[in-house]
Amino acid sequence: MKWQVLFYEKTNGVNPVKEFLKTLSSGHQAKALREIDLLEQFGTALQRPHVAAIRQDRYAGLWELRIQFSGEASRIFYFLAQGNRFVLLHGFMKKTDALPAKELETARKRMNEYLRRCGE
Repeated sequence: MKWQVLFYEKTNGVNPVKEFLKTLSSGHQAKALREIDLLEQFGTALQRPHVAAIRQDRYAGLWELRIQFSGEASRIFYFLAQGNRFVLLHGFMKKTDALPAKELETARKRMNEYLRRCGE
């Protein structure tokens, strides 16, 4: 099965995940891009430690791409859209064990906005 990874774009043309990736060190950025490549290559067959589903009803459909580099952790939230497409929504540096509600809400709002715009 062929998979495609898309980057969510705001209505003003800003791409939040690409902007996030620019803030990472070159090594961390390379690791994040490798994880995105793995998602595109293996799709829904990709498992932990690379990806994890968000297990809260409010965030149903959201997944996290888990990036570890040199003692730092970052996450990119995404969801599976129609047509075997993953949409990368939001990236952030993970500083605590729990996923911050603020970051989850940002991803949820972007997912819902994307689905409204695209009629899915």
